[in-house]
Amino acid sequence: MSVAASEQTRLTREDWLDAGLELLTGAGVERVKITTLADRLGSSRSSFYWFFANRQALLDALLQAWDARNTRGIVRQAGLPAATITEAVCNVFRCWVDPGLFSPRLDFAVREWARRSQAVHRVVEAADAARVEALAAMFRRHDYAPGEAFIRARVLYYMQIGYYAIDLKETLEDRLALVPDYLRSFTGREPTEAEIAAFSRFARAQV
Repeated sequence: MSVAASEQTRLTREDWLDAGLELLTGAGVERVKITTLADRLGSSRSSFYWFFANRQALLDALLQAWDARNTRGIVRQAGLPAATITEAVCNVFRCWVDPGLFSPRLDFAVREWARRSQAVHRVVEAADAARVEALAAMFRRHDYAPGEAFIRARVLYYMQIGYYAIDLKETLEDRLALVPDYLRSFTGREPTEAEIAAFSRFARAQV
């Protein structure tokens, strides 16, 4: 068995993707290079080519992984069954406290990348539109008129993106204390104590 084949059996495509996502998130897209990744993985460049045709193929896969994690996470949470709109928004709030549903650092890294690439910018625009539409559909299901649903979705989504962009520092307990008021502001409805308690339990379990 050749050295390259041996490395291919030890490393998987997911290993290269995970290393690429880590480098993208921590250092930016310019640092996502085949040699750098190979060094991190203790592998050779030739092993990389078992899974990707070139660096651009890896970058395309990183964008797809970002979309699968962050956009689909929001879309999935917004589509969950909920008895009330405040419960539905609490489902979406779970994205903001569970990195497994949504990674703020990865989202920020991709947005920085989009500043340098029109192609990536278009992908990010499409993702933002899909996220807002999922949230608007959530509001429509709870009997908000289409125009109001769209604006409430925008307010909910862009407020959170802005929260990450300015890197607002709050403790978890400070954030949880504001949840009832956020729910009233985003929905115009009164949340129940049970909804707030359920979300708080979920959020604290992620720490």
